[in-house]
Amino acid sequence: MKKILIPLLILTLLIGVTVVVIFYGNGYRFLFDKGKPDISGTGLLVAKSTPDGAQVFVNNHLTTATDNTINLAPGKYEIKIFKEGYFPWQKRLKIEKGVVTKAEALLFPVAPKLESMTNSGVTNPVLDPSLTRVVYTVSSQSARKNGIYVLDMSSRPILTLQSSSTQIADDTVNSFSKAKLSWSPDGSTILATISAQGATAIYQLSANTLNQSPSDVTETIASVNSAWQKQKSEKDKARLDSLSAKLKKIVAGSFKIITWSSDETKILYEASSSTLLPTIIVPPLIGTNSTPEQRSLKLGTIYVYDIKEDKNFKILDSLTGSELPLSWFPDSKHLIYVHDQKIDIMEYDGGNDTQVYAGPFIDSYVFPWPDESRIVILTNLGNSDTPPNLYTIGLK
Repeated sequence: MKKILIPLLILTLLIGVTVVVIFYGNGYRFLFDKGKPDISGTGLLVAKSTPDGAQVFVNNHLTTATDNTINLAPGKYEIKIFKEGYFPWQKRLKIEKGVVTKAEALLFPVAPKLESMTNSGVTNPVLDPSLTRVVYTVSSQSARKNGIYVLDMSSRPILTLQSSSTQIADDTVNSFSKAKLSWSPDGSTILATISAQGATAIYQLSANTLNQSPSDVTETIASVNSAWQKQKSEKDKARLDSLSAKLKKIVAGSFKIITWSSDETKILYEASSSTLLPTIIVPPLIGTNSTPEQRSLKLGTIYVYDIKEDKNFKILDSLTGSELPLSWFPDSKHLIYVHDQKIDIMEYDGGNDTQVYAGPFIDSYVFPWPDESRIVILTNLGNSDTPPNLYTIGLK
């Protein structure tokens, strides 16, 4: 009898432990209410921050530190993440029973570091399609030092950031320092258009070849443009073809796409018609972004659509001016908003709009560093007697 009883007891104990572990993992806690046992369902809040080691406040009560998980009863909570020397992060989150809710805060310094990258004057900087290189011209030096330069933001310079730029053409062949520049859709080549004395010459350069002999494509520019347009069209088609048939139809009919996020999971767009955005994912996913969304689209309004979660968030009432004030931050979770001589970074749902810089800079030229550590701007720091140069704003 003992030989049978002992294995049964062990099996029962193992089953009991397994059930407890499963219930615990799903947010249930064994509590006592007025002396009586009660199994209560809770939700899990995962709090993370960059940088880590920040304080986590729940309804204004210091509750834990980031890189931690806490249990909360179902409901809505004001979550604040704070670290000395950084702007606070705050959001109203919905906690559901048995569901993991994430509070992921990217914190920005209150006093960012400003560092120069060039010192010889920069004009016409243009970001490449991969968002990792900037091509620009220099015209304040000798013919051999003037010309076209490429700043590689993905490189790791040995000494200073100023060594991240390389010259790909000088002024000995033509006045490349006066050229208008543009990138090919694949980022492999650059077109330099030089206009002088009523004549225009167009050259094609490799983005990776130092001090090269540029190819004159003035007479064949139509075929070059046609090839580039084909590259762009094929890329745009591939993105649309990755969507479900239902979503593809909606995007084609109601979205004027401004740009895709780097990971291609979100679309920044202007509504091309006033309509109701239907539900794409049925039933809705659990544990998604609980920020209130806006599915009633208004013509001309700017939104972000999250493809994975089927969520749509209003960003701006409209775009004003000729320059695009919005671009994606490299993490695909934030947007850079340039306006009124200020640079803001906000979450893709429009929340936590943080002003990271309000000094002098030239509006059109704000580029995020690929590793999210800084932003590149073009500025003369308010001194009209000096040419503008590239500077970085430290974000960590």
